[in-house]
Amino acid sequence: MTKDAIDLLIRQHPGLKVVRPKLEAMQPGAYCIHRSWGIGKIREYDDKENKLIIDFEEDDKNGHAMDPAFCVDKLEILPLDNILVRQRKEPGAIEEIAKKQPTDLVVEILSHCPDNSATNTELENLLSRLLGRSNYKKWWTNARRLLVKDPRVAVPARKTAPYILRDEPIKAEDEILEAFFETRAPKKKIQLADKLIGLSVKHEDIKEALPDILKALASCLQETKQLNEGERLYGVWIRNNLARFIHEDVESLLPTSASILNNCADLSDLATKIPTSYYKRFLDLIERTFPEDWKKLVIDLLRNSSGRLTTECINYLLERECQELLESTLSRWLNEHTLKGPIIFWILKHRHSRKYQAMLEPLISPRMLNAALYAIDYEALQNAGSRRILLADLLSEDQNLVPELLEGANAETAYDLANNLMLNQGFDDLTKKSVLARFIRLYPGVQDLVGETGSSRQRGLIVSRESFEMRRQEYDHLMNTKIPENKAAITAAREHGDIRENAEYKMARQEQETLLSRKEQLETDLSRAQVTDFSNAPVEVVGIGSVVELEQGSTGQIVTFSILGAWDSDPENNVLSYLTPLANNLISRRAGESVSVEIDGFEEVWKIRDIRRWVDSPVTS
Repeated sequence: MTKDAIDLLIRQHPGLKVVRPKLEAMQPGAYCIHRSWGIGKIREYDDKENKLIIDFEEDDKNGHAMDPAFCVDKLEILPLDNILVRQRKEPGAIEEIAKKQPTDLVVEILSHCPDNSATNTELENLLSRLLGRSNYKKWWTNARRLLVKDPRVAVPARKTAPYILRDEPIKAEDEILEAFFETRAPKKKIQLADKLIGLSVKHEDIKEALPDILKALASCLQETKQLNEGERLYGVWIRNNLARFIHEDVESLLPTSASILNNCADLSDLATKIPTSYYKRFLDLIERTFPEDWKKLVIDLLRNSSGRLTTECINYLLERECQELLESTLSRWLNEHTLKGPIIFWILKHRHSRKYQAMLEPLISPRMLNAALYAIDYEALQNAGSRRILLADLLSEDQNLVPELLEGANAETAYDLANNLMLNQGFDDLTKKSVLARFIRLYPGVQDLVGETGSSRQRGLIVSRESFEMRRQEYDHLMNTKIPENKAAITAAREHGDIRENAEYKMARQEQETLLSRKEQLETDLSRAQVTDFSNAPVEVVGIGSVVELEQGSTGQIVTFSILGAWDSDPENNVLSYLTPLANNLISRRAGESVSVEIDGFEEVWKIRDIRRWVDSPVTS
């Protein structure tokens, strides 16, 4: 843009006077970034139309005309020394630095940032443009590890704090060492000592300081009462690492890791309080501390595990040739209806893994699908909110999962499972229909469940007073708090400007869709609910509100189930919804009779040993 063009533009739009330097930078050949269209290069300024002609790299927006008066606040003009401009002028050089000297590239970026600093988010946004959205994450993960040891850059302790290019290089170990002796917080002292371990092998000055570090850490662990048992165990491990590094006998240091385990009442709870990177060491400690019982303890730990701990427990047992024990345990939990959601998620996610496929293949069955639906419904009832359910996401997003789980099922079993899906609280209506379509392709008779005329959608639901009140309270909270708050958030976000590029507005509208979907589901559920206290349960036959003692035909094991309302499922306490296949088969049966449930081609026989009413002898946890 020429001086005359800029003067004319400012006369027409006086408010642009404050951004004159930016207008002056809008010259042919200059690079820019648009919020939505990414990086572009100004080709020319059309004096007749008073518009910039910009070639954007994304979406083939070549020769895109933009009025500078309206785009000045949406365009960032990049200086010549900007790393993105340099990449376009000398791509080979920047690629070489990124490949061979990652920290040099970060230093180069920081040197051109305001105050020589940038947050993690700012760096990620820039790197995604520089390296490509599919490549930068792995590169940045590796670069962050290297930056910890680079004396030129101050790496933030918190994700929201900035990376800072130092005026004078400082060794990372010196900085951490100073912070270690300054802090009085035991938890922070342990974390800093852990960082020092990774640096001490290569630096002689840290080796000299190690005895003082060990003394300070040992004293902290013995005297403080500010640490929970997981933090204390983590601290003991770090202390022992230091002690071994300087050849000191760790068995003479108190407390010992074994003493913490011996005094622990709940290993599953303890596992949640230690860093995930120490799970393998935790399992090793269990085996050394309890050599006679470690297998049982690891199995118990697995039962209540999730995420990385699940994988670590399974791998630990497999490495110690306990595959048979693991297979029988998973099968037993599935048959006993005690398989929990996180374990089911792990099984389904890894069912095609070369390492686990042979072990998991027998579990991939209609019975597993029933367990998955049960776990999803249970988690939805427990959450009573909008938090994502990972197992539900997996079931809906993996197009092959439902067909694989249904393989070998008869039409009746498939219908019952589809019915359980339609009654499930963990899916919205659109997702239910999407998943149901996979049932219908294999079992056309399931089509009856679709639409408002479907018998399962119209049938009333028998529910307990407690479960009804939980849903009613959730509905009241939704109507009186969440939806009004969301409306206010939409109004506030709309005031921020152009809603097409307003992230807050989009998020608020997405939340609105979720809330309204949940509102519709709750209204449907509450309208169908028939509240009961189970006092009308029959005495001589099984009904809704019965406690049934069963003998499992394949194992002879005695199991007691309570058959209660549609929303009362509680697998940990052997409470079945009357809608489950087993409960459905039991209803109207008498003591001494046997029922069978065919799932995955296997017919399990259950003999009824005793029937009593839940209101007379409720089963409690």
